[in-house]
Amino acid sequence: MSDTEEMRPTSTTWQEWMRSLGRHTRRMREFLGLTQEELGRRAGVSQGAISRLEAGRGLATPLLVVVKIAGALQHALSTLDQALLSPEARRLVDEGVRLTPPGNGTERSDSPLTSDPSLEEYVQLFHRVPEKRRGTFLAVVRATSEAVRHQESSEAPPEQAAQHY
Repeated sequence: MSDTEEMRPTSTTWQEWMRSLGRHTRRMREFLGLTQEELGRRAGVSQGAISRLEAGRGLATPLLVVVKIAGALQHALSTLDQALLSPEARRLVDEGVRLTPPGNGTERSDSPLTSDPSLEEYVQLFHRVPEKRRGTFLAVVRATSEAVRHQESSEAPPEQAAQHY
């Protein structure tokens, strides 16, 4: 077996690990409502470095760049209401990012950032709406919430419906 053939599994594992790290970074950035440029400014790295890492193209990304990005994400998460975060996200705020090497049996999972995955989806949807239209988005959500609440109370038995008011 040649040296090149021996390196392939490690190389593939490294690529998969970096892609997973990039996906996780993007999920966190989008959840926080940051653009790549904003995260880059906070981390002190270029927008291109963020883009390459998130796309899994940054296989040669220096560790210092990864640590700076992780630190900026950790700080941004720490500004949120900690009760909304999942246990893993709270651990990230408390302890920082743990960069475990690929292939050691502790693969990164796409665990939720919030204690309620639906809340994470809502926040991501909110951040995708242009800033000028977020008031409209919230008005639609409020109206939908009110309609669903009233629908549930009208479907409830009379004694439960009385408790809602």
